[in-house]
Amino acid sequence: MTLSEQAPAKINLTLRVLGRRADGYHELESLVAFADLGDTLSLQPGPVTTLEMAGPFAAGGGADADNLVLKAHDALRERVGVLTGGRFILEKNLPVAAGIGGGSADAAAALRLLARANNIARDDARLTESARAVGADVPVCLAAAPCIMRGVGDRLSARLDLPLLPAVLVNPQVPVATRDVFARFAGPKGDGKSLDHVPSGFEATVSYLAGHDNDLTQAAIACAPVIAEVLIALRSLPAARLARMSGSGPTCFALFPSAREAAAAARCLAAERKDWWVRPVTLG
Repeated sequence: MTLSEQAPAKINLTLRVLGRRADGYHELESLVAFADLGDTLSLQPGPVTTLEMAGPFAAGGGADADNLVLKAHDALRERVGVLTGGRFILEKNLPVAAGIGGGSADAAAALRLLARANNIARDDARLTESARAVGADVPVCLAAAPCIMRGVGDRLSARLDLPLLPAVLVNPQVPVATRDVFARFAGPKGDGKSLDHVPSGFEATVSYLAGHDNDLTQAAIACAPVIAEVLIALRSLPAARLARMSGSGPTCFALFPSAREAAAAARCLAAERKDWWVRPVTLG
């Protein structure tokens, strides 16, 4: 029997960098949502664990030893002991090194699949521990629900009642490494607003987001100047209400009042910039 899980794109609607810790990691605060678009991971349970790649971005998946799907398997096996794995097949639909948590979402999907194959409850602490061991974004992707992510991704709020947010995602197909962005980051400004009392209506949410930015934007633009071009293009689209970069970039998004307007804007931009990855989505 083949099991399957979606690995939705993680979108940082806001991202505040609070400072650097003694261990070299940065303390973050981010309002996170997930798109109805992502990779697909399948598992055919069996005695030998392998990984096969498919999809438009399969070539960017890297060597098996570096893939977070297999690292998630190894992390859970360390904590469970005897673990049924099998043949993983990853359909890579999301750009790599894109600031939308593709690899982390894949790892989280692997943990959910392994939990199903081994009758492990979704609230088993060993799943969360394994997620933390694999990467900072994996715990929030394991939950795959809108929330506020704090610390290094290890502290998550309860699920938020965000409205559905029609959006357009744009990636200029220029990979940006997170470590390079943080190397360019000038440091916290000290004037950011802490996330609190996130509203639930569309108009209220857009207004709220306008008061919270992504602190890594300028550092990412220094690494990949095309990000500034993407943001200008998104802000100029008809009916676009807010445009912003996600994570450490280079993927950016714009929010729209309706799915119809988002789809029309995506068609328009994709026709103009055939070298960019452009997708209409719904965030929530």
